[in-house]
Amino acid sequence: MTPRQAAPATFSSAEFRAALGMFATGVTIVTVRAATGEPVGLTANSFNSVSLEPPLVLWSLASRSLSMGAFSMGSHYAINVLAADQQALAQRFAASDGDRWAGVAWRPGVAGAPLIEGALATFECFNKSRYAEGDHVIFVGQVERVTHRPGSSPLLFHGGRFYAEHPL
Repeated sequence: MTPRQAAPATFSSAEFRAALGMFATGVTIVTVRAATGEPVGLTANSFNSVSLEPPLVLWSLASRSLSMGAFSMGSHYAINVLAADQQALAQRFAASDGDRWAGVAWRPGVAGAPLIEGALATFECFNKSRYAEGDHVIFVGQVERVTHRPGSSPLLFHGGRFYAEHPL
């Protein structure tokens, strides 16, 4: 018996990306300390909970990312969930040029990963496992510490644009 396989895609990468953009997400900056000690960070909206017991979360990073080495080798990283007033930070950490950390207020977490001041929530994670799938690597982190600011509005992303929360 031959195992079933997925049918080839009948859509372009651009169509796939546009459809994915219809799913509204929060915005995070994932941070780690490089082997040299310098902070590394990038904007990601591919963040999700996995398990409550043990507390696990996941996020994904393009395999060709220049930050892949730091995240693959680091024992700990932090996921900083951005507040509505942190759009400029999201854009800065999504850019491929410039000093992302210039003027950014942060402090080291328990294991050294940078925690961005003003973040809506932070998840300090042990770099538990990684899975290469397609053109990305899925990182699963075991959460060792969390903080959050109840009552604050999140930064949202939908259809290629940023939004602030507006309760219905």
